Amino acid sequence: MNKKPIIRFENVTKQYDGETILNDVSFEIESGKFYTLLGPSGCGKTTILRLIAGFTEPTEGHIHFRGKVIDRIPANERQVNTVFQDYALFPHLNVYENVAFGLRVKKWKKPDIDAKVKEALRFVNLEGYETRAISEMSGGQRQRVAIARAIVNEPEVLLLDEPLSALDLKLRTEMQYELRELQRRLGITFIFVTHDQEEALAMSDEIFVLDHGIIQQTGSPTDIYDEPINRFVADFIGESNIVPGRMIRDFLVEFAGRTFECVDGGFSSDEPVEIVIRPEDLEITTPDRGKMKVRVDSQLFRGVHYEIIGYDESGNEWLVHSTKRVNVGAEIGLDFDPEAIHVMRFGETEEEFDRRLEAYESSESGGAST
Repeated sequence: MNKKPIIRFENVTKQYDGETILNDVSFEIESGKFYTLLGPSGCGKTTILRLIAGFTEPTEGHIHFRGKVIDRIPANERQVNTVFQDYALFPHLNVYENVAFGLRVKKWKKPDIDAKVKEALRFVNLEGYETRAISEMSGGQRQRVAIARAIVNEPEVLLLDEPLSALDLKLRTEMQYELRELQRRLGITFIFVTHDQEEALAMSDEIFVLDHGIIQQTGSPTDIYDEPINRFVADFIGESNIVPGRMIRDFLVEFAGRTFECVDGGFSSDEPVEIVIRPEDLEITTPDRGKMKVRVDSQLFRGVHYEIIGYDESGNEWLVHSTKRVNVGAEIGLDFDPEAIHVMRFGETEEEFDRRLEAYESSESGGAST
């Protein structure tokens, strides 16, 4: 039996001053998972967060929370809390008073407030900081205060609007681990907004990739990285080699002037396609042993690997991540497995991809049964 979604967007469009920010968006959010809304600035991810929080209303469509339409329900009556990019803490209040603020507004009794604040601070590893001034806290500590203030109200969904963006790289990495572990311990739904691909891949159960107000693809980090459905997703999620090709038939594709076995099907014969191969999936070998030959144009040392750029005989650029050092100007061979080749149809949407895959799998199972 499928779990009922805690949040459902039904054909939601949002416009500001006649400009469409979200365009006919539909998706579902399950309870107890870590979701990430990922995309470049202006793609609509923060607008989705604001719609869920109740800070704005949809122009068209409906938002459901546990099966109930909440389009017009005020923000303070929704079972969600938000951690903002700047944390929005009260600088004149200490840690305890910041965390207790929402409970005081709700007229909770002092013993109950004390118990809830202590519990929330324990969850974020800030026990003993109750009387500390906000001005005396580090960036990571302030973020944890903001999270404690949010979870003390026991929301069913916690919304996080790029809360790590102001932190330095080391602290940001530490907080990624802390947030992921906190979500697991709390067991509530996190919806996290970021434009950082590595952050999204590291933290999420499921990622929604947005561009120009449209969800381009949804899936697990592995699905998004290994099986991008179009050029935008492939290019935005990590680094990719994307070259033109031609599908000869199922499991056989042509690019870079040669024919290669692959694992993709469901395309038409002789259909123009785009080929994606991740740079870490390319192995450097001798020219006579590689599946293709590349002339090395540049090489940079990145600490854990060399970043090598070369060009094949058809003029396609190839980015390679390798622990092997090569000489600029040298000819090298590149080897790769059929599984490393990902074939994309030009301009395919997620719905079209799903239909093609379903039709292909249906034809395969039908063929097997005859």
